[in-house]
Amino acid sequence: MEGFGQFAPLLLIFVVAYFFMIRPQMKRQKDEKKFAEALKKGDKVITKSGLHGKVVDLNDKDHSCIIETMAGRLKFDRSAISMEMSRKLNPVPAKK
Repeated sequence: MEGFGQFAPLLLIFVVAYFFMIRPQMKRQKDEKKFAEALKKGDKVITKSGLHGKVVDLNDKDHSCIIETMAGRLKFDRSAISMEMSRKLNPVPAKK
């Protein structure tokens, strides 16, 4: 039992790291994947690089989308769409 006392702080650090770093990151990745799959034509989005546009076409084969901007149409990977910034453009209606 004396050996456990030496490893308890290390175990505690691992548990804290899991709950405060690893688990939230996995949840964020899952939410971003759901967001990318839920994109539809007409959604106003912002890419992670800051480009604003509207989704005009979606391709399920290569998980890309075509975004119409003031400069024309551009093809992006769905993972390049910023979930947080796009939600600010399209706020979710509050439930009553």
